[in-house]
Amino acid sequence: MEIVIDTSALISVLVGEPERERIVELTKGSTLIGPGSIPWEIGNAFSAMFKQKRLTLAEAEKGISIFKSIPLRYIEPDFVKALKLSKQGNIYAYDAYYLDCAIRHKAPLLTLDRKLSASAQNFNVEVLEV
Repeated sequence: MEIVIDTSALISVLVGEPERERIVELTKGSTLIGPGSIPWEIGNAFSAMFKQKRLTLAEAEKGISIFKSIPLRYIEPDFVKALKLSKQGNIYAYDAYYLDCAIRHKAPLLTLDRKLSASAQNFNVEVLEV
């Protein structure tokens, strides 16, 4: 089974947040897919965590090492469809890329982002509960 995984779920795994074990359990044996923006989003999330004093450089480096070991297939977004989703759902394009991926691949979305989860449900995208 394919699962669209977003940055919030990946960050949880990479830095060992409480949801980590459940996410690993939910994704075992599945193919993880997502938009090609994920690596940049990981970097941006880590930089935000630096500013909040929630993450050290050493912890980020360990997280990147873990990230590189996760088999993740990147999907090219359909930018026109994603922009339509963005407009219709009043959401950022980055969130729409995940929804576009889930819709086109008929795959559930794994996210810890409540706003993205609500948007997904509005577009009849299955959301995996963590």
